[in-house]
Amino acid sequence: MQIGLEQCVDHPPEVLNGARFGLLMNQASVDCHYRYACDVLAERFPGQLTAIFTPQHGLWGEQQANMIESPHGRYEPLDLPVFSLYSETRQPTSAMLSEIDCFVIDLQDVGTRVYTFAWTMLNALPACAAARLPVVVLDRPNPLGGVVAEGPLLEADYQSFVGGVSIPLRHGLTLGELASLLNHEQQIGAELHIVPMSDWRRDLLYSETGRAWVAPPPNMPRVETTLLYPGQVLLEGTNLSEGRGTTLPFEVVGAPFLNPHQLACELTAFEFPGLELRPIRFVPTFDKWHGQSCGGVALHITEPRSVRSITTTLALLAAVHKLHPREFTWLPPPYEYEQDKMPIDILFGSPRLRNQLASDTPLTSTEVTTLASLDDEAWWTRTKRWQLYE
Repeated sequence: MQIGLEQCVDHPPEVLNGARFGLLMNQASVDCHYRYACDVLAERFPGQLTAIFTPQHGLWGEQQANMIESPHGRYEPLDLPVFSLYSETRQPTSAMLSEIDCFVIDLQDVGTRVYTFAWTMLNALPACAAARLPVVVLDRPNPLGGVVAEGPLLEADYQSFVGGVSIPLRHGLTLGELASLLNHEQQIGAELHIVPMSDWRRDLLYSETGRAWVAPPPNMPRVETTLLYPGQVLLEGTNLSEGRGTTLPFEVVGAPFLNPHQLACELTAFEFPGLELRPIRFVPTFDKWHGQSCGGVALHITEPRSVRSITTTLALLAAVHKLHPREFTWLPPPYEYEQDKMPIDILFGSPRLRNQLASDTPLTSTEVTTLASLDDEAWWTRTKRWQLYE
């Protein structure tokens, strides 16, 4: 299998011929030899790479989440400016684009609506369209594969930087496919070129590609984490720790007020395909409940293809709310530059989850499944035109 970066080196798109270009990338933008995309492309196209752009968490993944911005800088090996698109601006400015003829994107997405890399890409498309700059997306695998979508569509009133368009929480598209969908549906009109992968199939999980995982942000250390993230990211809208400040972010959940064995017992009312849950205690070294012992559960993946993380997390929230309706709380804004709406609402895509948990009657397994449901046929019909892989 070759990713778009490697395909670009072997079969360069004509739009790059002699063009000065900027590159949107981060530390996970590597080839099969772990060489950074900027170095690979600078060698293949001597003198043409003139600027590097970075998404949330910065070039090296040093910054944590939720409005912890990355500074502009310089990539010393190539003596190139590095423009942060998670700073005072979240889209490239005309000044940043003034010295380039083409904008290249090479980012490892994680297949989840809440992940901001797609929305940084979306912000770049109209800026490039206005500057009449072609955009080239070097495609990479969706680590969750491309045959399963899960979770409700985002409602229009809840668009934000963790969801700019009405797509499911787990969307099943590559970044290249998503770029084509967004450019068309949002009528952006960017001149868009996708450099596809070779020999990637939609049914492949990242662990089956034969390629090593390089963490795109600091809290996605293992490829297994990506399978749990679409659901577990919802915990960011609550006072439950999602494991930030531990070695297993998004793979554990807890709080000081939780009894791990009591929670594990309560969770037996739900089914967790592809997972085993283990009662634990842990102490986060930063973020929520840092320095305090938290009771909770660890999520162990036993059958990756069966995991439905959104249903899993909704069951966790239902159980915690039932056991501790007073101690469990939703966090207030601001969250990812949204100052008014509740974080859980922009994460989930609507207030439905918050409203249903507010009911005096605990959610049943059937109600949890319904809350996480998606009209699969409608989604895959809507995206079929933009799918690049069998």
